[in-house]
Amino acid sequence: MTQTISPPTTVSDPARPATRTLLAVATAAGPLFLGAGLLQGLTRDSFDFTRNALSQLSLGDLGWIQITAFMLTGALVIAGAVGMRQALRDAPGGTWAPRLVGVFGVSFLFAGAFTADAAAGFPAGTPEDHVASLSAHGAVHMLSGMVGYLALCAAFFVLARHFAAQDRRGWAVACRIVPVGVLAGFAASASAVLAFTAGAGLGLLWLTAVIARLVTMAPPAQR
Repeated sequence: MTQTISPPTTVSDPARPATRTLLAVATAAGPLFLGAGLLQGLTRDSFDFTRNALSQLSLGDLGWIQITAFMLTGALVIAGAVGMRQALRDAPGGTWAPRLVGVFGVSFLFAGAFTADAAAGFPAGTPEDHVASLSAHGAVHMLSGMVGYLALCAAFFVLARHFAAQDRRGWAVACRIVPVGVLAGFAASASAVLAFTAGAGLGLLWLTAVIARLVTMAPPAQR
């Protein structure tokens, strides 16, 4: 009796079921976080998108909803980082891009555990002024977001090398342009909270697009 032995599936194959599953679930991270923020921002008393950041939704009686959104988003992004590591192994950017995306995911866990400070009229009854000095948990929240988004922007630049090597020039160019938009939004946040929200949302949505692209990419041997 003879037995046919199929060649093993390489870890770097994006079509591998475990890798595809990790990447697929990670595509829910951006829509989950932004959808939860949008829904709450439209329904919670005293919240104003022009004055308040989505992070402040972690405060008040219903703050647990946004905290849960932070935690779930972080877990999904970390799962995506693991899948990305498997999909990009031995590819340009295959080492640092997943690590940087993983840092971004961990930053959401910290941001959920350490809530933002109340300010700008939210929650209801809070003075309209912005916080003069950050509390300890507010400082950790802000620092985690700063580190996380800087890591994400760096990951996009690294991923640009990967897409350029695959001759996917549009994706490579976008991976270089999006970080500029994210950082510009953050830089303008002092005068316009919506700019900060737009920058953060842009980063999350582009990460979703990149991960979705990795799910559909055929392995090199099949191209």
